[in-house]
Amino acid sequence: MMLNPSRLAVARKRRALTLTDLALLTGLSTRSLSAFENGHKQPSPDTLLALAKALEVKPEFLGRHDLDEIPVDAVSFRALSKMTARQRDSALSSGRIAIMVNDWIEERFDLPSPDVPTLTGRDPESAAEEVRARWGIGEKPVTNMLHLLEAHGIRIYSLTADNAQLDAFCLCWRTQPFIFLSTAKSGERGRFDAAHELGHLVLHGEHRVPHGPDAEQEANRFAAAFLMPRSSVLAAGLREATVPRILRAKYTWNVAAMALTHRLNELGLLSEWGYRSCCVQLSRMGYRRGEPAGIRRESSQLLAKAFKALREDGVRTADIAEDIGISTNELRSHLFGLTLTSVPR
Repeated sequence: MMLNPSRLAVARKRRALTLTDLALLTGLSTRSLSAFENGHKQPSPDTLLALAKALEVKPEFLGRHDLDEIPVDAVSFRALSKMTARQRDSALSSGRIAIMVNDWIEERFDLPSPDVPTLTGRDPESAAEEVRARWGIGEKPVTNMLHLLEAHGIRIYSLTADNAQLDAFCLCWRTQPFIFLSTAKSGERGRFDAAHELGHLVLHGEHRVPHGPDAEQEANRFAAAFLMPRSSVLAAGLREATVPRILRAKYTWNVAAMALTHRLNELGLLSEWGYRSCCVQLSRMGYRRGEPAGIRRESSQLLAKAFKALREDGVRTADIAEDIGISTNELRSHLFGLTLTSVPR
């Protein structure tokens, strides 16, 4: 079996390893590893097995067709300047493997086609209203954000535990939109993160790089407007609302208490003094860092249905992982834990 250099690079970066790290794990020289990754030299069969073991992939993974890496400028990293190169490359390579999982699923199921309008340059508030109108939800609260996104052709995968420094990111891969979400946040935060990434997909398409302070602010404004529509919030009787009233009202839209408080201030329903006072009280109650008595975290409906059908057909997690060339643990890490009931080999 011949080593494909592009796959070695993705597998190494996925594990957040430098060439020096991989050399220590395998006993190989950095010079040899660099030659393998640059396509200047082929490893022996035994060396290929050692590389696969160190990188936690099947040997076949390293020998298949070229694997294009995800360009940094295609991704909505929120604080790119604060990320190390190792963190960035690990996240990108993790996303690339999730796309491979998606390709496997797409070959076997007829999934919804993308229906995400490109509204580059639009005001985030009006863009959110337009997407709601196009998707036929008007001013109604979004019952399940992830299910809504999947119904309109966006593929949702979970971030792996070793990408814990990230909340979420998105990209369009060959016209197919993807959103990757942390499973460590509250249910309310997960919904807002998903709406934030939708904002990037809608507002920062075409040739605009989807990261930087301005892009982040626009995506936040879009998320707030999408989850808490202006007319719906204005009609809710929340002018100068107190903290107890905010804590009751947040369940109308299933958003974080701080997010609703900010939205009330943004819409002129809370004065600056009232806004600061509510934020201080909520912070003291633990709502700045988390969401006490929060909602259940949303998960992927599309993946749940696909894996239920596969299990009914006798296809196991281990079979899918084998086809892709990754471990069962790697596969599960991208799927919100949805395949845990299957029996591994």
